[in-house]
Amino acid sequence: MKKLLIALAIVITQFTIEAQVKTPQSSPKSEIKQVVGLTDVEIVYSRPSARGRAVFGNLVPFGQLWRTGANENTTISFSDDVVIDGKTLKKGTYALYTVPNAQQWDVIFYKTTDNWGTPEKYDEANVALRTSVKETTFPTMSETFTIGISGIETNSAYLEMYWENSYARLKFEVPTEKAALASIEKTLAGPNANDYFSAAQYFYQSNGDVTKARTYVDKSLELSKEKPFYVLRLKSLIQAKQGDKKAAIETAKLSLTASESAGNQDYVKMNKDSIAEWGR
Repeated sequence: MKKLLIALAIVITQFTIEAQVKTPQSSPKSEIKQVVGLTDVEIVYSRPSARGRAVFGNLVPFGQLWRTGANENTTISFSDDVVIDGKTLKKGTYALYTVPNAQQWDVIFYKTTDNWGTPEKYDEANVALRTSVKETTFPTMSETFTIGISGIETNSAYLEMYWENSYARLKFEVPTEKAALASIEKTLAGPNANDYFSAAQYFYQSNGDVTKARTYVDKSLELSKEKPFYVLRLKSLIQAKQGDKKAAIETAKLSLTASESAGNQDYVKMNKDSIAEWGR
């Protein structure tokens, strides 16, 4: 009887899973990913349709906070700080709210993004940036609410929103020149201390050319203002692998002192164990 009940439960569970009904969403979800200059921009929102209803001033009342879409928060993400209307918006993800009016829209970047629709309690402290844009007439009827990114230039683009016969767009500027110059300077300056450390670690751990590993770890230490305990630790291991245990012990002692200062007990123990082993 018990086996029969278990088998019946399994059949019911399988039927329930297979019988789940799938229907299209009335406001389907949309995702936009766009690179502007060197900045990644991503928008996630749900797209309601008019379906014969008057939209602005009716379905979406004038002068009231709107979720700028449907369902959960419409969100917009920037991988770099951007400038909007002369004000800096820090990189990150924001809820995108608007206050539509007949002549202009207020556009609000809100710090919390876990609201369903508008916040239950709107808090001005959560407003990262607020600005206004002119509302213009869209030449053709747009049945479905649309957000897009247009007018893409090296240093800027436009966030555009349109529905029914209303159209609003907001310019944002990206730090392309700053990022490009930083990348050029870094590349032309050559490898840094971390690059040399990674190369040395690779050759050591893969049983590769130990001489190259030693050269790279020495270069890493040469470029480091402070001598990191983990780089010193790697150098001591490479020296031991080269057969120079006396030098390995001296380097391990330096790593021990540095790891004690950093409060890293794992490296303290490893260095003590190695010093004891190599000193036998």
